Amino acid sequence: MSHDNNHKRATTLRSRSEAARVSNEELFFDLVYAFSVTQLSHYLLDHLTLMGALQTLVMWFAVWLGWQYTAWTTNWFNPGTLRIRGVLFAIMLLAMVMASALPGAFSERGLVFALCFVGIQAGRTFCMLIAIGPNDPLTPNFRRLLAWNCVAGVFWIAGGLAEGQARLALWFGGVLCEYIAPMIGLRFPGLGRSLTSDWTIDGGHLAERCQLFVIVALGESVLATGIAFGHHVEWHGVDLFALLVGFAGSLAMWWMYFDTSAREATHVIEHAQDPGAIGAKFHYTHVILVAGIIVCAVADELTIGEGSHHAELKYLGALIGGPAIYLFGNALFKRVVRGFLPQSHLFGLGFLAVLAVFASHLTVLVVGTLTTAIMIGVAAMEAIVRRRAQQAAKAH
Repeated sequence: MSHDNNHKRATTLRSRSEAARVSNEELFFDLVYAFSVTQLSHYLLDHLTLMGALQTLVMWFAVWLGWQYTAWTTNWFNPGTLRIRGVLFAIMLLAMVMASALPGAFSERGLVFALCFVGIQAGRTFCMLIAIGPNDPLTPNFRRLLAWNCVAGVFWIAGGLAEGQARLALWFGGVLCEYIAPMIGLRFPGLGRSLTSDWTIDGGHLAERCQLFVIVALGESVLATGIAFGHHVEWHGVDLFALLVGFAGSLAMWWMYFDTSAREATHVIEHAQDPGAIGAKFHYTHVILVAGIIVCAVADELTIGEGSHHAELKYLGALIGGPAIYLFGNALFKRVVRGFLPQSHLFGLGFLAVLAVFASHLTVLVVGTLTTAIMIGVAAMEAIVRRRAQQAAKAH
């Protein structure tokens, strides 16, 4: 029996003798999250109020949690095996139904949304427990995780049965359960706690998974820009300019992340003494960073669709908030990687704060143009600083 358990572990878990690669199963799995990101940006665009923003935020946390925990799972488990592949595709189906229910999550489809999320979280952990058996070193970690999934599930299902602000409050309670639990080592009465050093992850794989989700979100930003531009019956010079503004903004976000930090991040987590701790920080920073990209996609649609309108307060939340959230998240991510906050991002946040003071006197297109100019400036400043630092390092 012991031999059978060892064989099951060997085939189900990834081998640590060589670097884990992102599999085709994982790339296919990410497609449903492209749909989820699209649904989120459209929901926010249709609900440009404080309540709409809070609702989008809690749904974004649910989408991210479902993806994040699966990314950690496929870091440990081999998605090429039939058992893990089956779990991955079952999660994918539930995530697709959950994303389809997203527009009605705070009305008639709340319970469907909640049940899908609980099914993803608790179902995945339960399947992993069965896959590794009762005596594996990872088993106590997954037992604690399942306990927290179940506690959070109570909040989610109760929220699905409730209505209005009660639903929002209960769902935020569920989010807190699953975000705070890893911070305290999944400590649970009677089950003990986990140490980040127990989370024997492949750092390069986790970094690449995060990078791929950033690409998925940036893809939505480009998609939103193209669709909004395509809806214009006639293409005038101002429409082409708005398209250029949206595209340049997406390019600046890509440049800030991939040109100056993605490779460094992979190196840092691969060579960390405690990759589990760094991996946790990666996920806590990326949830902010990707949220900024989603809000920027809304800003791009507004710039192209409502460019000539006066920049009302509801528009400014997306136009200035999106770039600010992205810069803040990216700055925290780079602090994890480098140990300090990049000055370029702090300058960018300062310029956005100044713009916010008089932005209400401008049109949507002008505000969108100025925020994009700030993002390009930040990307250029950091690229120059990094290249000078690299040249100085080579000279020494």
